[in-house]
Amino acid sequence: MTTTTAVVAHAAGDVRVERIAVREPGSGEAVVAVAYGGICGSDLHYWRHGAVGESVLRAPMVLGHEVVGTVTSAAADGTGPAAGTAVAVHPATREPTDVRFPAGSPNLSPGVRYLGSAARFPHTEGAFAADVVLPATMLRVLPAGLDLRVAALAEPAGVAWHAVSQAGDVRGKRVLVVGSGPIGALAVAVAHRGGAGEIVAVDVHDKPLEIAAAVGATQTLKATDAAAIAAVDADVVIESSGNHRGLASAIAGATRGGTVVMVGLLPLGDQPVPVASAITRELRLVGSFRFNDEVDEVIAALADGSLKIEPIVTHVFPAGDALAAFATALDASVSGKVLLAF
Repeated sequence: MTTTTAVVAHAAGDVRVERIAVREPGSGEAVVAVAYGGICGSDLHYWRHGAVGESVLRAPMVLGHEVVGTVTSAAADGTGPAAGTAVAVHPATREPTDVRFPAGSPNLSPGVRYLGSAARFPHTEGAFAADVVLPATMLRVLPAGLDLRVAALAEPAGVAWHAVSQAGDVRGKRVLVVGSGPIGALAVAVAHRGGAGEIVAVDVHDKPLEIAAAVGATQTLKATDAAAIAAVDADVVIESSGNHRGLASAIAGATRGGTVVMVGLLPLGDQPVPVASAITRELRLVGSFRFNDEVDEVIAALADGSLKIEPIVTHVFPAGDALAAFATALDASVSGKVLLAF
C-alpha cells in the first residue's frame, strides 16, 4: 500500500505532518496530486481547539478543503477529468436526507459532507495531503495557464461570490465589507467585479485593509472608528468578521432599507446584537452559508481576468512547515490567505 505526506489534526494543539496510507480509489474516484492547499479558519479551529463549534474531533483527521492539483489517475468508470488535468476541488458531497430545504439551495441540506470536517463520525477526511483520492464529481477543470496559486482561492472565493449574490445586483451601489480577512477581501473583489460604485472595507488591522484596497476597496476604515462606519450609509453590507461587534457595525453602517449579508460565522448561542435598529430601519438581514456551484463562476472569472484576487495570497509554506504556516495564518496583522505547497 502506498503512503503520502499529510497534515493531520489529532487533538487541540496537536497537528502533525505525517505519512498516511493512500486508499485504493473506487470506480468513480480519481487520484489527485495536490499542489496547494489554502488554510481556512476551520483548519485553525481544529488546530487550536480540537473542534469547530459542535464538530469535535473524536479521532485523527486530515485537514483541508481548499485545494488544487493535477489528476494523476483518472476515475476507472470514465467519469471526470483525464490524468494530467489541472483541477480545483469542490469539497462538498451530498447525501439523501428527509429534512426539508429549498431545491435550489443544496448547501442548506444537512446531508452535505465537507472535506476535513468532524461534523460526523467517522470524520470526513480532508485533502491536505500530497496525494488524495476524491470523487470525480468534486473535480473542476482549470483553464490552461491559470496560476494554481491563484486557483487555490477558488473555494473561498465561491463562499464570497455566494455571499455577494445574496444581496442581489450590486452595480452602482455602495458596499460596506466588515472584516477584511480572506473572505472579506474576496467579497471586496467580487463586489468590484460586479460593478459596485463604492466599496468600503473595515478591519482592526492595517494588513487586511491594504489587501482590500489592492483588490478593489475605494475606502478603508478601522473597526474602532464607529462614527465613520455608521456614516457609510451602505446599500449592501457584507459582514465577514464573525463576531457580534462586527455585526453591530454592519447594522449601523447600512442605509435605511439596506441589506446586511451575514457570512461571518458567529459563535454558537445568543449574541448581543442591536436588532431594534434593524427593525426600525427595515434592514434585510440575510444569512450566507458556503456555496453551491459558484466555484464554477469563480473559475471562469479568474480565467477571463475579470476577478482580481492575486494580492490576497500573502504566504506560501512547504507542507512540512504546516505549524509555522498555521501560526502565520492565525495572525491577521501580518497575513491574508496562507497556502501550503505540497
